[in-house]
Amino acid sequence: MGNPFQEQLLKAGLVNKKQANKVKREKHLNRKQKNKDSSSAISTKAREECAAQASRNRELNKKRSEEKRRHENRAQVKEIIGKNRLKRDEFGEAYHFVEENRINRIFVDSDMAEQLHSGSLAIVKSGDGYEVVPAKAAHQIASRDEAAVLVFHVK
Repeated sequence: MGNPFQEQLLKAGLVNKKQANKVKREKHLNRKQKNKDSSSAISTKAREECAAQASRNRELNKKRSEEKRRHENRAQVKEIIGKNRLKRDEFGEAYHFVEENRINRIFVDSDMAEQLHSGSLAIVKSGDGYEVVPAKAAHQIASRDEAAVLVFHVK
């Protein structure tokens, strides 16, 4: 069950069996080579897509790890403030400070006001409010989130 045209040429005596087999073999090798070329092109394209996907995955993982680190830092700041905050005197003197071009105030006793001026205490932002913490806690908070420390007179 070969090629009918090839069989006709053999019957007519224009080609011999050896020549027909040679053409058949060349045709088969050409088809095989084309398949190999197209599969290599496909595999090259697949490799490029894999590399692009891996690059996107690395970027996403980097963003996720950065977000996770920021979340952990916020949790640590919240914990440090919770453990180290000092009780304020709501009927004491007003201590004024600046936050984002706005003047805010908290009420502290006179000893706390002196310690805030001297740098022994600091004012930090805690959620929507403000807390007074010792200098050591303020250094820990600043190492994790500088924006949380509002007033800290370092000498």
